[in-house]
Amino acid sequence: MNIATPPEVQFNHPAPYMLPKTKALKAMHTIIRDKGAPHDVFVHTSRRIMRLLLEYAVDFLPHDNKTVETPSGGRYKGYEPALPVCGVSVLRAGDSMESELRAILPSAPIGKILIQRDKQTHKPKFFFANLPQDISDRFVLLLDPMLATGGTAVEALSTLQTHGVPQKNIIFVTLLSVADGLRRVHSAFPEVRVVTSSIEERLNDKALMVPGIGDFGDRYFGTSVSPAAMS
Repeated sequence: MNIATPPEVQFNHPAPYMLPKTKALKAMHTIIRDKGAPHDVFVHTSRRIMRLLLEYAVDFLPHDNKTVETPSGGRYKGYEPALPVCGVSVLRAGDSMESELRAILPSAPIGKILIQRDKQTHKPKFFFANLPQDISDRFVLLLDPMLATGGTAVEALSTLQTHGVPQKNIIFVTLLSVADGLRRVHSAFPEVRVVTSSIEERLNDKALMVPGIGDFGDRYFGTSVSPAAMS
């Protein structure tokens, strides 16, 4: 895997793993970034990108060698996951990624962490976690589409650490990220790998990413959007 970041973004810690910047991916980003995108189009296109992200992230899971016999009598030398896997979604936006994870890993359990960011202070507040009992023995895909200030991500990662999950066993999967948030995550959890589809230019005074896509949760779940966008 190649690690690719925009040349203007420098990291003292490991850089995030980026989806290959294909024309198809850029076209999908063009759709979800358009403030006039219809709700169903936004959801459909976001899900397409999230499926690509999760397929990409799964490739970083540890694998053991496995040989199987084919229906034609041959033998194929392949791989199988070395550890059981689970997903953990950060509510509510992380829920949007669950169906794509289930399509890829249908037997993987999915835990939940509820953290809400104060709209005035932008600081995260932890409410609860409901996680698989054996999560410390699993590889964890942490799901949250937005990595902005990094406060929510650090809180979620701290929760996983409290439940015995080693940093090296966590992959944080996020649709959009920004350098400030990435640095904050890697400063606190240097062994956690981050998979993203874009590193945005900056945060504005409302802690929204620019150019960004606005409030992802509102746009995805159809809350606080204009009537025209819901048509």
